Amino acid sequence: MSEAFRTEKDSMGEMNIPADAYYGAQTGRAVENFPISDLRFSRRFIEAMGIIKSAAAEVNRELGILDAKREQLIQQAAKELIDGKLDDQFVVDIFQTGSGTSTNMNTNEVIAGRANEIAGGATGKRGGKDPVHPNDHVNMEQSSNDVIPTAMHVSAAVAIKETLIPALEHLAEALSRKATEYDDVVKIGRTHLQDATPIRLGQELSGYAAQARLGVERAKRAVAALRELPLGGTAVGTGINSHPDYAKRAIKVVAQRTGIDFVEAANHFEAQAAKDGIVETSGLLKTIAVSFTKIANDIRWLSSGPRCGIGEISIPATQPGSSIMPGKVNPVMSEMMLMVAAQVIGNDATVTFAGSGLGSTFELNVMMPVMGYNVLQSIELLSRAARVFADRTVAGLEADRERCESLVEQSLAMCTSLAPIIGYDQAADVAKESFKTGKTVRQVAAERKLMSDADLTKSLDARRMTQPQADMIGSGGG
Repeated sequence: MSEAFRTEKDSMGEMNIPADAYYGAQTGRAVENFPISDLRFSRRFIEAMGIIKSAAAEVNRELGILDAKREQLIQQAAKELIDGKLDDQFVVDIFQTGSGTSTNMNTNEVIAGRANEIAGGATGKRGGKDPVHPNDHVNMEQSSNDVIPTAMHVSAAVAIKETLIPALEHLAEALSRKATEYDDVVKIGRTHLQDATPIRLGQELSGYAAQARLGVERAKRAVAALRELPLGGTAVGTGINSHPDYAKRAIKVVAQRTGIDFVEAANHFEAQAAKDGIVETSGLLKTIAVSFTKIANDIRWLSSGPRCGIGEISIPATQPGSSIMPGKVNPVMSEMMLMVAAQVIGNDATVTFAGSGLGSTFELNVMMPVMGYNVLQSIELLSRAARVFADRTVAGLEADRERCESLVEQSLAMCTSLAPIIGYDQAADVAKESFKTGKTVRQVAAERKLMSDADLTKSLDARRMTQPQADMIGSGGG
């Protein structure tokens, strides 16, 4: 065997492992078994695995079933894993054993391999099972079946708390600032893609800001859906091979280290056999993505043109828009947001499928790796998209006041405010003549002398139409 490899053993026999790898035979076997994609678990998930292994070692020492020396070695190696120093050792494909056993053993072997190198001092060799064994010591009181779903919950909840919620708040604040800045700009409203009654640009933008803020609340609900951890259930939820106090104490350590109020699952059989909390989380992420589509799509339409579209607002030019049409600039940030939303919605479909009875059968879900990967990807995509869109589009959004005023005056929907005074039928007749002749509603109404000039001016005050008025009661409609 070349010096570039070393021999490691597992229950199925010997494996040749790269000499510089910390992992062992089970990881090497998984690499050979699953050459499916280039998808790997993210930094967040690896960090969560390190936190879980570290918490387990701490509690096992306190319970007197792991000696202090081994615990110290595991803690040192686990900290390096948590800090991102061993990420290149996580080499197992997402499309693997459905319980994530390969990734759990990848983690156990990397921690043991690094711990054993540390134990040997300057001449220490990485890998092996002495003095720290990947199963007997690093995986003590654990099973892949409770560790992997725990890591899914921990990594997703931490990512939502630390990344997604701040990003959504950033987007909401950016939209709110613009809503305040342009609250005096009256523009035409649109329903069914047709002219409707006037609305202030600030009101329209405030709706988008509210969507982003509701996204924050949905993200918080997602964290709440992930609070219960299945750790301690071991193989099938019974807790076989674990101390009665282990789960509660280990979860308390995880909660302290993440700053999230994690608790032991109320029912370990539900927590391991089903993945409803992950499905709920993904559904909430999908809803946030749907909000993104509304915001991004409206903004690209409102800024369409620049001369032959709606053009009520302008957005920053971020890059040339065409390889053939000089000077063309496209709403690329809106397009980015829409593609992110499409990916997140697709991820949710995968998570839903994987969390259904096709993935969750009897005592275990066997599609956990793809569920965990997709949820974490959705969180990361939404977080990055929200910040980029806020900074590169919303921050530079500007109103075209003259264009807004012009479109309001030309709109047939202006006759809506006449209906309470002259009646629906006569107001509709004014609108028809306005459309036929090209005259404005104001001009037609004045020519017909349907009311005094003062009353007409008051009735067609576009700003008054953007808020309830006791003397402007209409008959409604869409």
